[in-house]
Amino acid sequence: MSQPPIAKKSPVELLKHGLARIDPYYWLRERDDPEVISYLEQENAYTEEAMAHTKKLQTELFEEIIGRLAPDDRSVPYRQEGYLYYHRFEKGREYAVHCRATEPDGEEQVLVNGSLLSEGHPYFALILSGMSFDQRILAYATDTIGRRTYTIRFKDLQSDALLEDTIPEVTGDLAWAADHRTCFYTKQHPETLRAFRVYRHRLGTDPNDDALVYEEADDTFDLAVFTSKSKSFVLIASEASESAEYRYLRTDDPEGVFSILQKREPGHEYSVNHCGNHFFILTNSEAKNFRLMKTAIATPGRAHWQEVIAHRDDVLLESFTLFENYLVLMERHRGLQRIFVKSWDREQKYYLNFDDAAYYVHLTDNFELDTDVLRFTYSSFKTPTSTYDYDMGTNEKTLLKRDRVLGEFDGEDYTSERLQVEAHDGVQVPVSLVYRKDTELHGKAPLVLYGYGSYGITMEATFSSARLSLLNRGFVFAIAHVRGGEELGRSWYEDGKRLNKRNSFMDFIASAEHLVKSGYAHPKKLFAWGGSAGGLLVGAVANMRPELFTGIVALVPFVDVVTTMLDETIPLTTGEYLEWGDPREKAHFDYILSYSPYDHVERRSYPHMLVTAGLHDSQVQYWEPAKWVAKLRDVQPESSQQRILLNTNMEAGHHGASGRFETHRETALAYAFLIDLATTVE
Repeated sequence: MSQPPIAKKSPVELLKHGLARIDPYYWLRERDDPEVISYLEQENAYTEEAMAHTKKLQTELFEEIIGRLAPDDRSVPYRQEGYLYYHRFEKGREYAVHCRATEPDGEEQVLVNGSLLSEGHPYFALILSGMSFDQRILAYATDTIGRRTYTIRFKDLQSDALLEDTIPEVTGDLAWAADHRTCFYTKQHPETLRAFRVYRHRLGTDPNDDALVYEEADDTFDLAVFTSKSKSFVLIASEASESAEYRYLRTDDPEGVFSILQKREPGHEYSVNHCGNHFFILTNSEAKNFRLMKTAIATPGRAHWQEVIAHRDDVLLESFTLFENYLVLMERHRGLQRIFVKSWDREQKYYLNFDDAAYYVHLTDNFELDTDVLRFTYSSFKTPTSTYDYDMGTNEKTLLKRDRVLGEFDGEDYTSERLQVEAHDGVQVPVSLVYRKDTELHGKAPLVLYGYGSYGITMEATFSSARLSLLNRGFVFAIAHVRGGEELGRSWYEDGKRLNKRNSFMDFIASAEHLVKSGYAHPKKLFAWGGSAGGLLVGAVANMRPELFTGIVALVPFVDVVTTMLDETIPLTTGEYLEWGDPREKAHFDYILSYSPYDHVERRSYPHMLVTAGLHDSQVQYWEPAKWVAKLRDVQPESSQQRILLNTNMEAGHHGASGRFETHRETALAYAFLIDLATTVE
């Protein structure tokens, strides 16, 4: 095999707080430089050559994975304003056809055919931005680059014709007014891509003349716009990591002025919806794990809020859904979700509980207020996504669909467990895992440990038909629910962010050590997997304990933390200060520098690594993984046999290849990388 590409060194001094850091690969930031593109292409060619001996395995894995997907799959229709909406796939096509009908077996009307729209575009993403209240005009948004910058178009579903209105370079967010002709949308800053403006558009007018109705001046806040479930209000959400502010406008007064519901305050997070005569507010005011309040529309300020659901120290109140007769809460207790139903007349209140050791529940398609039927999906490590309708009055649960897994699959062939692992400071860290019942454990199985631990995002124990290709080859798959997520409430998140971030890494290391010690993993067949902020996690762990893992898969990893957080021109940076810390302050600078993976690469033997990037990634710029790989290669001892591979998708962004099937070519590459390593260890 040929030698890997050697990135040139062109040292740049980065000076902050009296400390000079030398970055030899800073030049890789020039996206339009032909030399940069050439280097990335050389890296791709090297990865292909290094993995050439697994080509047959990659093909086998890809065919296995897509072979489990029903080629003509179809979603469960949901009812809205007299129509049944659904999407379906056509055999061999990558993207969904979105449709509606008036009756279950009625004549189908095609709204948008994603596969037709995607033709000629290597990358394609589609958002159905919203339907006018009379169900006549559909707004949809497309991105053909992968940088999350969309173009909104409008389709008249009565004439089946596109309107002339086209709104480019927007987020895809859209909210309709009650006149069926006016809508509101958000637009990004051209450099930072922060959603910072809300505009009003009236169909038939030039979008260049759209009125600016709100601009967010604080560069740590992002905007979103949406219509309340009642369709009575357009709501603008200004949200930062630890603060929020909402504005509202009646949908029957689209030319009116938005009013503030509750002014922003540092540390006060809240969200809003509307039903009947009240706004309902999920808030952390005097409630670390959140509580639910309500207030009359005429008196929206916090002084008038009345408590509906009280705060509980051991229960995280994640979200709420409103119906005319019922209130539904999504809660998390001891790391697991549960659904609470309460009738407004107080005659009914109960929990929907679930039996798996670990699972995921999601409330979905509950668009109408005047129904007693709650729709949710359920999945676990061994249960494919299942869609249910639940009658809240009769307590009758109806399974509408369970995703098909083609080929030989029986969930009873697999075992799911939930463990508690003691971390370095005595804290108990949950770990979820799954494996085939016939897998030989006792320290002999290869194990993939996945982690994320940022933004308060909980890593759920969901089903993956693709993952079966690992499990059926004797792998154990585990999730370390490290601090920085919100699995165990708000404190779990706060104990893994900013000046507590190192807890995330220590939790992951403790989880890995426990899995080996307990016999779930062969000590030389232990692998780490993380993406984006999870890439930061596994990157930091690679520096702290390089001998612990045989291989690491780092997907679009956020690894150059100090440099990125000091550059306010990079998308997302300013909004991330409350997540990672603001390195313009020396205490935060020193702490971030203490773990930033790129800054701690040293001459040592690292695990085998497969690292990915997306040339058009707006969340983690491609140069972070590219620089990291170049630096890792530069410090590898000459005697090292470790493979450090970089695979950059030159036509996509943060989430890699688009398309229902094509995305799994990257899955097959990662799986082949792990399987190949596992088979070379005695």
